[in-house]
Amino acid sequence: MKNIASQSKLPPGCIAFGRGASRSFVKQWLSFWSNVKNDFSFVLILAGSRTAELEGISAAGATSASRKFTAVADAELLLNGPGSHRKFALPPLDGGVSPALISYVSSRFIGVDPIVVSVGLPCLPEFPHLRLEPLVHGPANCVSTGKAMDQERVRSLWDRGFSIGRKLSRPLVLAECVPGGTTTAQAVLTGLGLSVSDLISGSSVEPPRDLKTIVVGRGLKSANFQGRISPYQLLAAIGDPFQPVAVGLLLGARQSGQQVVMAGGSQMVAVLAMALWDLNAEQRRDLVSRVVVGTTAWLATENSSSLKKVGNLELLLDRVGEYFGVNLLGLSTGLRFHTSTHKELRDYERGYVKEGVGAGALALLAQVNGISCNQLVDACDSAIEKLEGTFSEKSID
Repeated sequence: MKNIASQSKLPPGCIAFGRGASRSFVKQWLSFWSNVKNDFSFVLILAGSRTAELEGISAAGATSASRKFTAVADAELLLNGPGSHRKFALPPLDGGVSPALISYVSSRFIGVDPIVVSVGLPCLPEFPHLRLEPLVHGPANCVSTGKAMDQERVRSLWDRGFSIGRKLSRPLVLAECVPGGTTTAQAVLTGLGLSVSDLISGSSVEPPRDLKTIVVGRGLKSANFQGRISPYQLLAAIGDPFQPVAVGLLLGARQSGQQVVMAGGSQMVAVLAMALWDLNAEQRRDLVSRVVVGTTAWLATENSSSLKKVGNLELLLDRVGEYFGVNLLGLSTGLRFHTSTHKELRDYERGYVKEGVGAGALALLAQVNGISCNQLVDACDSAIEKLEGTFSEKSID
């Protein structure tokens, strides 16, 4: 990670990483986003994949049954807040609490009005949302089948995303909630020919890398690709519904000339890789001049090997950037929970949850717009006490 935070005046604790982390680019980004405040579109895409039903593949819900409703429950928390009645209870977790809590707190500080997109969910959300296809399509099949979706469905979702992105009149912050999504991210990056199994994170303390690699390997074997394939073929075989929508949205945002913060980690890097695959060299340079991956400190500093001098996400960004001949930039918030009065928040420091629902990017934008990490921590502590029926009192170790 480059030591440019102080020179470029990033807020305390924030980190710039990746080969695109030049002082001039970071300063340019800060100048733009510190003035945009609530004048941007925050799009949260909820999607489903039956990959999440595999035992041990995801910690975004302690059971496969609960993970079916994680995305809707997280969106309800983001939209309505912790003190409101919610139809869907937050899924039980092995540790931590939904990152939607961080997203809610951060969004309140900067006045964000989320736009929720629903695609491939097993149930119809009751809150306002944009539905891009009939509910009957449901979640994608498991990656291991090599037949996750029909190509026609992928093309339709890609086109719908592109149409939305091309009509954007404001900068975009793109977020997701897709249980099992790090596995589908690994799948498409591996399908591109990249070796990334040691760099993909997850919501558990120890991501199940061996299991993910087995599942991805089965999917690629079942897909049985022959010769040159298209992005549509790859996503149809081993992707999830979020990916084509997000790729199309990103490509459309480039055409409309918008700045983009991709909120998340490996799932957003996979989407960015797919978008770069669809562009020529000049178009790729144009895209990366407008795009930053915004994430949490927990993902930015995660390192699966003590021998590595840089974090997994930075290595992943650089690996994708090198593959496509561009330099990619990642930025993380400085938010940490060492001083939190709640164990569920301090669990983030132990490696639980890490990211999701745009938590890192929204906290970063809150900092860029003058909100301190102490304010964010205090507000998260207050919010967690309002979660109905979840925490009746302050937790202790």
